[in-house]
Amino acid sequence: MHHFVAMTIALVTPTVSGKEALLLILRWFHFLAGILWVGLLYFFNLINVPFMKQVDAAAKPKVFQNLTLPALNWFRWSALATVFIGGWYWGQFYVGADAERQGASSLPTVALFCGLWLGVWFILFIMIKKMAPSGYVLGVITTILVYAAGWIFVNYTPVGGDDQHVIAIGVGGGMGVVMLFNVWGIIWPNNKRVIRGTLAGTPPENAAVLARQAFLASRTNFFLSVPLLFYMAASSHFSSTVIFGK
Repeated sequence: MHHFVAMTIALVTPTVSGKEALLLILRWFHFLAGILWVGLLYFFNLINVPFMKQVDAAAKPKVFQNLTLPALNWFRWSALATVFIGGWYWGQFYVGADAERQGASSLPTVALFCGLWLGVWFILFIMIKKMAPSGYVLGVITTILVYAAGWIFVNYTPVGGDDQHVIAIGVGGGMGVVMLFNVWGIIWPNNKRVIRGTLAGTPPENAAVLARQAFLASRTNFFLSVPLLFYMAASSHFSSTVIFGK
C-alpha cells in the first residue's frame, strides 16, 4: 500500500526544470522590487509632497536626513532592480524562447524595444529639463509618445509578435524603462543636489527649478505606473488587449 501511494505521488508531482526555477526566482524578486518601488512612488506623490509643504524650514534638514534620503535610496535601487530583473527574464525566457523556436535572433526585438522607449524618455527629459512645461502639457505629450511607442512595438515587433508575454511586457515594461530613467536621470540627481546643499547650509540657487523638474518627472511616473501595472498583469491574464487589438 505504501509503495502504491509513493508511486502515485511520484506520478502526479510536477517536475520543475532549472530553467523554470530560475524564471520563478527572477519573477519573485522582480515583484518584490516592484512593490517597493511603486509603493515608494505613491508615498512620495500622495503623502510626502503635501507633507513637505507643511514642514517648517528649520525642521526640513532633519526630515531630509532621516526620511527623504533613505527613502530615495531605497526608491532608486528598487527601480533599478525591478527593471533589470524584469528585462532579464523577458529577454531570455520570452523573446529568447520565441527566437529559438523560429530559428531567428532576439536582438531586433530587444533593439526595437530599447530604441522606442529610450527615445520616449529622451524627449521627455529634454522637455522637463529645458522647456519647463506645465503639468497638463507634459501629460498630453507623454500620452501621445507612450501610445505611439506602444503601437509601433505591438505592430512591428520582429520576433514574438504573436506572444502576449513579449507584447504586453514590451509595452508595460517599456513604460518601466521610461520611469527608471526618470528616477536616475532627473528625480534622484535633482533631489540629491537640493538635499545635500540644504544639509550643508548652501542650498543651490536654482533649488526651486530643480524641485519643479523632479516633481514633474515623479508625477509622470505616478501616472505611468497605472498602465504599466495593467499591461504587466495583462501579459498572463488579459492577452486580448494586445493580441486581438493588432
